[in-house]
Amino acid sequence: MLNRIAVRSFACLLLAVSVAPAADTLDIEGLRCEYSVDPLGIDSARPRLSWRIESDRRGAKQSAYQIVAATSPDRLDDPDLWDSGKTDSDQTLLVPYAGDDLESSQQVFWRVRSWDERGEPSDWSEPARFTMGLLDEDDWSAEWIVAPWQTESVLLRKSFEVRDGLQRAVVHVCGLGHFEMRLNGRKSGDELLAPGWTKYNRTCLYQTHDVTDLLRNGDNAIGLVLGDGMYHTERRNRFSKFQGTFGPQRAIVQVELFYDDGSRERVVSDPTWRCDPGPITYNDVFGGEDYDARLLPEGWDTPGFDDSDWPHAVELVRPKGELRGHTASAPAIAAIESMPAREVSSSSDSRSVLDFGQNASFMPRITVTGPAGSTVRLTHAEVLDGEGRIDRSTCGGNRGPAYWQYTKATDGEETWFPRFFYAGCRYLQADLFPAEPDGELPTLEHVDGVVVHTTAEPAGEFACSNDLLNRIRTLVRWAQRSNLVSVLTDCPHREKLGWLEQYHLNGPGVRYEFDAHRLFIKGMRDMADSQLDSGAKEGLVPNIAPEYVEFPGTFRAAAEWGAAVVLVPWQHYQTTGDTELFDEYYPVMERYLAYLTSIAEDGIVDEGLGDWYDLGPADRPGHAQLTPPPVTATAFYYLCAQRMAQIAALLDNPDDAAKYRQLAHSIRDAWRREYRNDDGTYATGSQCSNAIALVMGLAEDRDRPAALAALVDDVRSRGDAMTAGDVGFRYLLQALAEGGHSDVVYDMINQTERPGYGYQLERGATSLTEAWDANHNASHNHFMLGHITEWFYKDLVGIAPDPAHPGYKHILIRPTPVGDLEWAEATHHTVRGQIRVRWQREGEGLRLDVSVPANTTATVHLPVEEGQEVTESGEQVDEAEGVAAEGRQNGRAVLQIESGEYEFAVE
Repeated sequence: MLNRIAVRSFACLLLAVSVAPAADTLDIEGLRCEYSVDPLGIDSARPRLSWRIESDRRGAKQSAYQIVAATSPDRLDDPDLWDSGKTDSDQTLLVPYAGDDLESSQQVFWRVRSWDERGEPSDWSEPARFTMGLLDEDDWSAEWIVAPWQTESVLLRKSFEVRDGLQRAVVHVCGLGHFEMRLNGRKSGDELLAPGWTKYNRTCLYQTHDVTDLLRNGDNAIGLVLGDGMYHTERRNRFSKFQGTFGPQRAIVQVELFYDDGSRERVVSDPTWRCDPGPITYNDVFGGEDYDARLLPEGWDTPGFDDSDWPHAVELVRPKGELRGHTASAPAIAAIESMPAREVSSSSDSRSVLDFGQNASFMPRITVTGPAGSTVRLTHAEVLDGEGRIDRSTCGGNRGPAYWQYTKATDGEETWFPRFFYAGCRYLQADLFPAEPDGELPTLEHVDGVVVHTTAEPAGEFACSNDLLNRIRTLVRWAQRSNLVSVLTDCPHREKLGWLEQYHLNGPGVRYEFDAHRLFIKGMRDMADSQLDSGAKEGLVPNIAPEYVEFPGTFRAAAEWGAAVVLVPWQHYQTTGDTELFDEYYPVMERYLAYLTSIAEDGIVDEGLGDWYDLGPADRPGHAQLTPPPVTATAFYYLCAQRMAQIAALLDNPDDAAKYRQLAHSIRDAWRREYRNDDGTYATGSQCSNAIALVMGLAEDRDRPAALAALVDDVRSRGDAMTAGDVGFRYLLQALAEGGHSDVVYDMINQTERPGYGYQLERGATSLTEAWDANHNASHNHFMLGHITEWFYKDLVGIAPDPAHPGYKHILIRPTPVGDLEWAEATHHTVRGQIRVRWQREGEGLRLDVSVPANTTATVHLPVEEGQEVTESGEQVDEAEGVAAEGRQNGRAVLQIESGEYEFAVE
């Protein structure tokens, strides 16, 4: 129990109970445990707690906080787990729980209050809670079970009793590859495609469900439906990217029943469970899902079902993979929205083409009538051919079919929604089959496309006066949404693999749009689990993680891809202030850098893919054409060494910091020797080559003007067109923005005539395509070229964390009006609260509205011209509350501001 001070002073009692908060003091909102609201399955003994400070008052800050935690909401006034006491600190992020030791499955309630900079206390926040997972392997009394035969899917069930006085019930469950859990005939939770994909021989994710409301006194039944997912893939006359298996479908289930009298019971998976093949006759993460409703045992997941003729499950030796809960998991996948399909063509009574109007990651929900035994087949595609038929060339169709198929059980109306297969598509080909030859066809009454992806909350909004840019943002955002599942996939159909270059090249853009921190945390574990721990390539982080298939050569070992293992933790630190990834994965990063050093020759690494999918002389993009792999591979080798030096310094490891600084210097010198040209440009002079030289600091100081000028000239000479691809385009945008040429970026994207974003929209794309030219040999739902999102938020509107004060503790506001834009605005929901920025031209002047969350500060770099003055809410900035003017620099007024809302005018 919590140690308590027996006698408290009268003054402390007044402080804790009697002092009323000031009317304009702080509000405490957004309580989170390990980045989540009221999470279930916390498997960290000291979970970290965060909250947001909100206030309408300028300069509002937290000077102290108090956290209390208890075993029930009623105990929070006299907490029995933890009382931090008044703690002098402005910290609101990731405060470690420091109370009594927590137990597996325990429920914890907590709340927090703050004192502002004047010493005034806030009200207590509303209570939040978290539920522990299983903290130790020995806390699992359940066993892994499997069916005694190999089958496409498995139904598992168990009956059990619940006594009177049930207080709370939780289930810890993992079913591989995917599972759906049901209790008493109802699905538990809203999650789809659970658990998340992992390197299953290293990590298996379990979920924790609170099922109290699904149980009843007396007889109860629990059921699981199992599917393959990434755990088991094979071709079987359907499309498949690769074949592989981690073993038979398996499950582990532990039901914890807590009663009012303090007693506790468990129901666990063991050989007493029963199993049946069920109605899913085919399922594969690439090939589709077939369901024969005639095979569904009616009431199988309800009490009283007679399962006496079902065989018993078989206990399985525990697999190698470590069972991990919420802390290692990405946010759940769920149904987000629905779009009705409309018929666009019909070639016969039995075949038609349906259109959702949007390319997205879909699962169909269908309503069908017709005879029992009749079948509906839905084949997905992203595009149509010239005859209006589906064209599956963009999603691997030349390697076999992929579809959903449903066979009716009755002559009445039936509704079906699949469980284990989703696909990126816009169109469906609907084929109808009779139960008997020449029999009556079924009727597809209705089809909804259910958009499925991560439940990570949206974190950004952007808009401007140019509708093309708004449509570009939406184009990219749909591709991001479609590929945010339990990993960041490249495409939601033909591969569904976590290609790692996207994690760091698109990481900043994704973080502006989504609260995706847990996705990146989980991604780091995937990288660590996939790292090679022996052999000639010991330390290599493969191009994909989790690594389910070993691709040949540099398709497994490209430095531009593996660099994510160093760059993702750094980006995570910049946006959250969280150093835990450094602590946990520093040895992994060390081994990867050691691997790169082992393959470098005279400082040059040639294991790379170059500027993948750039635009060159070839008929269509693919392999790098303008920037050879050693140029980019060595550049990322350098960037990794540079970041490792910074990480080592943050971890108070000066020896490693000095070692990695020296390594970075030697790599930079080697890169310059190999790739510096006499005219001050670098390597091939491509957009990618010069951009990475400028942004990464590889260019010599004397060369920077020439390299930037060459970069601008290259874009302008091509009619404001890009050539940079997957690896180079982010650096092209950043080099131009940092060099004061966002006008070039604007002209480059504000057109539809040359391959690029507008070009794709002009040709009917509704999500970002893999290739700039939107050709039909590449995916039409691919976010790898979506780097423009970062430019919209960071450069055009001007919202960024200060690298010197990470986690948006100090914010940089640097708007850049360009071209014919009249206005632009963005909102970003950071870990500390909401930032809002809007700029608008007013005659020859500019208006800038800024809102900065409480407990933060910001530097505003406001564009001004000679002779213009800056005011805030009608006052000279020197006299405005919360504003400190620091003069002008490079055509901008530099203003330091406290938290709050501001209206600046340049006239």
